[in-house]
Amino acid sequence: MIRTVNSFSALVSTPFADGVNALCWLRSLPGDFTEVLAHLGSGEGIVPLEEERLHSLPVTNQGRAAIDSMLADLRALRARELAPELNCIYGYPRDDKSASLATDVYSFHADSAPVEADTWLCTYHGAPSEGLLNAEARLRIEVPSVRAALLREFGGADDEVFAEHLHEACHDLHYVPLPNARPYSFGVGHLWRIALDYPGSPVAPCIHRAPNTLPGDPPRLLLIS
Repeated sequence: MIRTVNSFSALVSTPFADGVNALCWLRSLPGDFTEVLAHLGSGEGIVPLEEERLHSLPVTNQGRAAIDSMLADLRALRARELAPELNCIYGYPRDDKSASLATDVYSFHADSAPVEADTWLCTYHGAPSEGLLNAEARLRIEVPSVRAALLREFGGADDEVFAEHLHEACHDLHYVPLPNARPYSFGVGHLWRIALDYPGSPVAPCIHRAPNTLPGDPPRLLLIS
């Protein structure tokens, strides 16, 4: 479930509990992020944006306000001893379309960690991330046809060894929407903190994915930690 908050401090301090596994600070950021993208120019893949490069862009006051908004988030998360990244995303690599189960970021998935951790996300420009309520999702490896295809590729029995194989390949972190599921948008400018799959987590992980962008769509400006 999703819960909204009205400040960064509330986003940090609100615990994941009672089924709430996604926290969102709803906000409207100042500045012209389109202008920032125009000065970044064209590119491919995922391009990290360093503070020095952003400061060097010949932007107007509105562009500078957009840059200041992104850097303020970056510094706030660093102050929490996190390692946030600010990226210009022209496109993510995709899995082979012939694969029985794609495990790229365009598939609904949950993040995981060996210890307690969160994922932080904000889309400043471009198509935002999408989420899926846990009650409206099913693990893809529980879909009989998918599991049968993966088992054929594995070439063994459906036993503990196969289960470990699925885990090592992250197949057990990907989901499909149930009939009549309604994915929700993370929106633009909002800062999210979402739950991961880790040992002892009090809630189920937040299921999400990167937007299914098309050729010609504008790149994304994304903060992730």
